[in-house]
Amino acid sequence: MTKKGFPKNFLWGGALAANQVEGAWNIDGKGLSVADMATYRSNLSLDDYEGHMAISSDFIEKARKDKDDKVYPKRRGIDFYHRYKEDLALFAEMGFKVLRISIAWSRIFPTGEELEPNEKGLQFYENLFTEMKRLGIEPIVTLSHYEMPLELSLKYNGWVERKVIDDFVLFCNVCFHRYKDLVKYWLTFNEIDSINRHSFTTAGIIPDRCPEGKEDETIYQALHHQFVASALVTANCHRIIEGSQVGCMLTKLTTYPYTCNPNDVEITLKKNLHNYFYADVQVFGEYPVMIERMFERNNIQIKMEPNDREILRNHTVDFVSFSYYMSLTESAEDGLEKTAGNTIMGVKNPHLPSTEWGWQIDPVGLKISLIELYDRYKKPLIIVENGMGAVDKVEEDGSIHDDYRINYFREHFKQMKEAVEDGVDLFGYTSWGPIDLISAGTSQMSKRYGFIYVDQDDEGNGTLNRRRKDSFYWYKKVIESNGEDLD
Repeated sequence: MTKKGFPKNFLWGGALAANQVEGAWNIDGKGLSVADMATYRSNLSLDDYEGHMAISSDFIEKARKDKDDKVYPKRRGIDFYHRYKEDLALFAEMGFKVLRISIAWSRIFPTGEELEPNEKGLQFYENLFTEMKRLGIEPIVTLSHYEMPLELSLKYNGWVERKVIDDFVLFCNVCFHRYKDLVKYWLTFNEIDSINRHSFTTAGIIPDRCPEGKEDETIYQALHHQFVASALVTANCHRIIEGSQVGCMLTKLTTYPYTCNPNDVEITLKKNLHNYFYADVQVFGEYPVMIERMFERNNIQIKMEPNDREILRNHTVDFVSFSYYMSLTESAEDGLEKTAGNTIMGVKNPHLPSTEWGWQIDPVGLKISLIELYDRYKKPLIIVENGMGAVDKVEEDGSIHDDYRINYFREHFKQMKEAVEDGVDLFGYTSWGPIDLISAGTSQMSKRYGFIYVDQDDEGNGTLNRRRKDSFYWYKKVIESNGEDLD
């Protein structure tokens, strides 16, 4: 029996977020977002991971008055707002079939509560999607990717108040009507599970505005509102755009038991089930029984409207998308060495190498993740984030030799192919990020992911000129061969 490899219509491409690339934070009517409060830091500490990346009302008040972008790198991005045609041309040169991008909510509704959208913001994305279509690049659009309007955070403590559902639904409906002829694939919330890791970034929740001792209840209440909003938006998208496809998006935090000690196995099982919970609700249309029991045990009271469960049940997603960067291990034993991951900490796996930022490199874990997800959900899958942050050196002749990046992708693509040959319905892959951008967690520029180098340092110095790395030409060859030529 011959091996099949990737489907001939497989969607190869890359993924970006508006708040990490666009810049132009204070022009053409854009309002402040939660991302505009993010400051540069050279690394994340253990305290950052084990809390909710705490942010205070005082800090926000100071940051919103500061008109500088030096210590707030997401405000400047890589000037994609003005350079998108240049960047899209480079993506097209690589042969991209698809590009995942997000729409900055506060570029369309600056405070989130306007009755009429900002036309300049709408026109920017129309121009962007039109250019993508001209180049034969299919858009996958994320509607909420860590860029909630700051005013909704300040006024309602973000998604804690149910009214924000209506604001989000209005924003999404405007997008669906405006771009119905340009965008077929949509994602509702980026890494919706991250609300438990960085609640301000994900849901606009300011910890000092939560009732004391009710922080977890507040987070799960906000999450419930996001679940309901996602279901309503999914229904509207199907109604407004014929043939549209709407997906959920999960951080796939694949976790192994540190040992075969049954206690390690149990704690790992529960951790993985909790990770699945966020997609379970959007795929199956109901809360898992064990999550409901966890709420009872911890006296977490989730306020629901009478028809909320019916809304969740009737408007489930069409496909499952996810990010995968690394795997983790878990143990019931205290005192074991920990290492960083995608805004999370885990016990260090002695069998795996790590990136310069401590993220453990595990290609086989991607295959395991694909098999687990498809076996559980039986829905088409797409990997919408995968990649490695690294420090790149520009040689005297301007070349950038990033064999480490090529090796990372090569090994992950091999495992993807094996999962497809095992029967997994995987229809696309978008690397994170195909061009250097501002890091999500640390707001660094020096933590580079791209096939394309951007001349900018952590303080914003540089020409912003784009430069092809060795990996650019390698990925171009991968796409041309539909994943067959990985040498």
